[in-house]
Amino acid sequence: MKKADVKLGDIVSAKSEEELTKPFIGKIEKIYENSAMLKIIDFDEADKTAISDLNNKLVVNFKNLKAAPKRKVKEIQSLADNDVKIEKIAKAKLDDQEVDEKTK
Repeated sequence: MKKADVKLGDIVSAKSEEELTKPFIGKIEKIYENSAMLKIIDFDEADKTAISDLNNKLVVNFKNLKAAPKRKVKEIQSLADNDVKIEKIAKAKLDDQEVDEKTK
């Protein structure tokens, strides 16, 4: 693919020359000069550990991208839209009585 063919949010098929052993499908999250950052949304089970280590994101050169098969795009689009948000929960403060008991 060429940079002009790539848009944010596109679902593409990609391959990694170094990190992953099999092709995968990803959603374009950021576009650079010669590459794009993809959120990996569908992949071969053989690459599960590597993808986890990459936090489901990978920068791929445009030459390693191609349009995803249209039959899979609708099916995979739902996976791409199901982002899980994780928030930190503040530790509950101990009330004064519990703090006094622990310091005795």
